[in-house]
Amino acid sequence: MADQAAEFAARRAEMVAAQIESRGIKDRRVLSAMRRVPRHLFVPEELRSHAYDDEPLPIGEGQTISQPYIVAYMTEALGLKGNERVLEIGTGSGYQTAVLAELVPEVYTVELLGGLSSRAQSVLERLGYSRLHFRVGDGTFGWAEFSPYDAIMVAAAAVSVPRHLQDQLGESGRLIIPVGSGFQELVLIRREGQGFSRTKLLPVRFVPLISTQ
Repeated sequence: MADQAAEFAARRAEMVAAQIESRGIKDRRVLSAMRRVPRHLFVPEELRSHAYDDEPLPIGEGQTISQPYIVAYMTEALGLKGNERVLEIGTGSGYQTAVLAELVPEVYTVELLGGLSSRAQSVLERLGYSRLHFRVGDGTFGWAEFSPYDAIMVAAAAVSVPRHLQDQLGESGRLIIPVGSGFQELVLIRREGQGFSRTKLLPVRFVPLISTQ
């Protein structure tokens, strides 16, 4: 078991060097988090040999765990310093949740599919992550009870940016979200006073953000 853990740790280090750092991710805290979080524990057991490959992987119920580079890219784009309250839309496997939990003291995460949320919570608790708050529900409505948020990350593609999410951003808050139904672009939205700025980052491919409305 110790040998296997060491092997996975070595593969994580290689993943960060070859897939993430070499592509321009520079935030040392993000790189360190990506080295620490055991991605193999967030994928189905039969896929663990591929856990550190440069690709998304299926996690059941039509959902995926994102490509490691995209996880690192989106995390870095939020510019987290370590004291933020973060909302995640689309808990999925819980992998991105863990990366965020390595960087900030409080993460609120919403997942539409109860089975995924339950499995993610089990893995995260087993790994010792605390100060995580889970909700099963429609992520397009965010989680108003604990707003405003310094940063919001959306791990599924919306046809347009949900108004509720923008409204839950605090002063200078940042929202990163894939937008589009066919062609998708990763977009960074920042609250600026009473308005918002919008920056297009790169083309991506995510599963759709499903709303119950």
